[in-house]
Amino acid sequence: MATYKQSGVNIEAGYEVVSRVKKLAKSTRIPGVLGEIGLFGGCFELNKKQVLVSGTDGVGTKLKLAFQMNKHDTVGIDLVAMNADDVVCAGARPLFFLDYIGAHKIDPNLMEQILTGIAKGCQLAGCALIGGETAELTDLYSPGEYDLAGFACGVVEKKKLITGANIKPGDKILGLASSGLHSNGYTLARRVFFKEAGLSVNDKLKGLDKPLGEELLTPTRIYTQSLLSLIKKVKIKGLAHITGGGLPENIGRILPKGTKAVIEKMSFKKPTIFGLLQLYGKINPGEMYKAFNMGIGMAVIVSSKDLNKSLKILNDCGEKIFLIGEIAKGQGQVEIN
Repeated sequence: MATYKQSGVNIEAGYEVVSRVKKLAKSTRIPGVLGEIGLFGGCFELNKKQVLVSGTDGVGTKLKLAFQMNKHDTVGIDLVAMNADDVVCAGARPLFFLDYIGAHKIDPNLMEQILTGIAKGCQLAGCALIGGETAELTDLYSPGEYDLAGFACGVVEKKKLITGANIKPGDKILGLASSGLHSNGYTLARRVFFKEAGLSVNDKLKGLDKPLGEELLTPTRIYTQSLLSLIKKVKIKGLAHITGGGLPENIGRILPKGTKAVIEKMSFKKPTIFGLLQLYGKINPGEMYKAFNMGIGMAVIVSSKDLNKSLKILNDCGEKIFLIGEIAKGQGQVEIN
């Protein structure tokens, strides 16, 4: 039975790092800082009316598939998505994006392919690519390999900042459909499919519309524009980008004291890729929900009176949306029934 930890990723160790960095971050605090480490974006008060929201992230071992398939024009979309969709969780409109590419060798053709994806991602998110950095590090990366990091900054009116503080029992949880694995869980997915099951990127598995490698390289969906449209018309109580840690960890990050989230796992459709992962890896359901998004890339919490309006707006924006649960009294836990 495969687990994320056995594949080399220790989620609990990651939580411990966040706990330790909170103490270090407090020692650097200056006037203007809002909130603490651990939210989806870092908030800084620009003036009495506006707040800057920033985010930083990478693509992770999904890049290994890009190397294997020699396809580099989509991972830039993943890079932007992992940052822009974090920034919008605070209600902020992403303004600009910067990238960092560290590579074994600076190959202009390769860099152009990567940057083509980054530019596409910025277009989808509605932000500008204003700069970046490339580094040639022959001693750090193997030939043909590189790593990506991104940095996004957005702005929101202070009175419209989304923090989750007003979430209360009875509120509804909406789930926006993911395009697949997005950019999380790939260390486990690659181990299951290519090491344990002995499959190749060219294999066509039952239920998939394209070869396995292409399916796994499907870009992360960027929800920014749809969510900004919703924010204009509905008072959103909370937004959670479903990345590493899945639904339990990410929804849990925004729950105020005295509440819990109750998720009905039969309320939304899981893309075939997740069933195949569970089948080939013999992964238990709890581990699946910890390691993967399971078909939900963003959770939106609204009051019950705004439910139907929210569903219509998001549907009109082209999103596939599910009512996946509600908020109840509790101690910050996320229950998946």
